[in-house]
Amino acid sequence: MNLSVIVPLYNEARTLEELVGRVSATGLAAEILLVDDASTDGSGEIADQLAAVHDEVRVFHHPKNQGKGAAVRTGMDAFTGDVVLIQDADLEYDPADYAALLFPIHDGKADVVYGSRFLGGAYSRVHLYWHYVGNRCLTTLSNIFTNLNLTDMETCYKVMTRDVAGRLDLRSRTFAVEAEMTQKIGRLGVRIYEVPIRYAGRDYSEGKKIRAKDAWIAIWAIVRWGLFG
Repeated sequence: MNLSVIVPLYNEARTLEELVGRVSATGLAAEILLVDDASTDGSGEIADQLAAVHDEVRVFHHPKNQGKGAAVRTGMDAFTGDVVLIQDADLEYDPADYAALLFPIHDGKADVVYGSRFLGGAYSRVHLYWHYVGNRCLTTLSNIFTNLNLTDMETCYKVMTRDVAGRLDLRSRTFAVEAEMTQKIGRLGVRIYEVPIRYAGRDYSEGKKIRAKDAWIAIWAIVRWGLFG
């Protein structure tokens, strides 16, 4: 099973090298696709340097900033593996969880795996109560439209087979891609599993980018893709 890891990134110069090192150290990624969304802090240059060191790293540069969804779409159009995993460029999510995330697919039980921050992973930072509440509310609303019982719709860790990824036809450019992806996966009737993951959430002072307005965008995306496909 060849794994492709898509890393959408914007201004993650402080963490990018360590993140790529952690992904590479798992020994599970056949390719790591770094999609630089017009960073202004040198992240793009670091990505190019990493590609020169790691044979499995491929780099894509957006000429202007478009949003996480656009970066994910670029990666989705370019990956070559049998399975694809989305990995944020910060260090909130730990690639040490890859084996657990891949197991249900490798074992023939799942077509899609979500890594849940709320199922009791090895560790989770005690952090940002209202962010937690927002995530749970968005997941509940998403579940109403999909009739799934997910615990963490907004998780970065979404893993799926090439067949599923090829059927999504993603359109979102912003963080709304998480909601769009979940609504479309729910409509496919494929086998979905969740596994607990570690989570070391960072503060806004540490570079966290999602804001309150993104919750309203996610609500719109859930309703839009939930009602109209």
